[in-house]
Amino acid sequence: MSQELPPQIKNQLAQLQQIQQQAQAIAVQKNQVEINLKETELALEELEKLEPDAVVYRAVGDLLVKTERDKAKESLKERKDTLDLRLATLARQEERAQKRFQQLQEQLRQAIGGTPAAQ
Repeated sequence: MSQELPPQIKNQLAQLQQIQQQAQAIAVQKNQVEINLKETELALEELEKLEPDAVVYRAVGDLLVKTERDKAKESLKERKDTLDLRLATLARQEERAQKRFQQLQEQLRQAIGGTPAAQ
């Protein structure tokens, strides 16, 4: 049946599939960032419970390196800020992809002769 479709509709279908794949990839990235953010927040909470002079180790590759509590805390806060920013960026990208997907879907409905979707 796809051979019967005009080239414009085939192109729109291809764009729709591409946008869908992009949206899925963004959702996976967003999920990974959310997990990293939650882990970072939990680590910060645990650091808050420690005494200021407590011995703290941080992972550097396969090694654990001794560090000061305040340095570890500052490093985690910076990581949290970076992850918050990345999450906001991914959320905007996800929203744009969803809007574009809906636009293409509507264009396809109209091109095929379907009725507009009820909103």
